[in-house]
Amino acid sequence: MNIEDLTAKMNALVAHHGWYEPDSPKKQLPRNLAISLCLEAGEVLEHYQWGDESADKDALAGELADVALYLLQLAHVEGIDLEQAILDTIARNWNRQWSDEKDVEK
Repeated sequence: MNIEDLTAKMNALVAHHGWYEPDSPKKQLPRNLAISLCLEAGEVLEHYQWGDESADKDALAGELADVALYLLQLAHVEGIDLEQAILDTIARNWNRQWSDEKDVEK
């Protein structure tokens, strides 16, 4: 399954719950989706709050899926081709050199 297929399934889920409806209490606006994306990313971080490994890989998988779904939804609502954006970013960073922190002027 590719990004386009996943986006279609995500759109079907959102439509199924009526979240695209004008009177939905969960409006699919870019701001709302960006906030939700960050909140879900925070839930991923909770898995590592007190250790170097997640104690519950299934729960972690669910949180990662939530992050991915909000990312797909935000890209869709904003009209961004996420697959192309990812490929462009990989190409831009392919030969990029990051300096060590100790080399950065303060």
